[in-house]
Amino acid sequence: MVSQELLRGYTFFASFDEAQHKAIAQITDEVHCAAGERFFEEGGSADALYLLLTGSVDLYFNLLTEQHKESPIGEINPGEPFAISALIPPYILQHTARAGKPCHVIKMDARALRTLCDKDATMGYILMRHITKAAMERLHFTRIQLAAARVSAPEMALA
Repeated sequence: MVSQELLRGYTFFASFDEAQHKAIAQITDEVHCAAGERFFEEGGSADALYLLLTGSVDLYFNLLTEQHKESPIGEINPGEPFAISALIPPYILQHTARAGKPCHVIKMDARALRTLCDKDATMGYILMRHITKAAMERLHFTRIQLAAARVSAPEMALA
């Protein structure tokens, strides 16, 4: 369990009222990770929603090759949620996450969080607004990466 004061210190939790802060605090833990430590693997069950407090988290997509290489697809910065699949059915992780630097995160139990949202529609709406914003930002970043890859692909063919 984390303190409500810790939650109130982050924009992600700013729209919640006192009772909602209390309920979230009860299903939340603080986690410290060393650089390189994995949070989760792509394809696994999304059992937790995370919010990065300090450090950085790198996201990877597993390429389906004989070498099973990981391709970097993004970075999570302080104040941003990750493992957002914890609130989006079918609750399967879409990438691998590893600490890029030593980090401090808030880890929320996904099943308990979904139950809270089912009981409190306002909480669910607020959380989904935050999760949708994060998903749209990642989609925008992915589009930029794809555009850059298309621009560099013809140049590579000419070399």
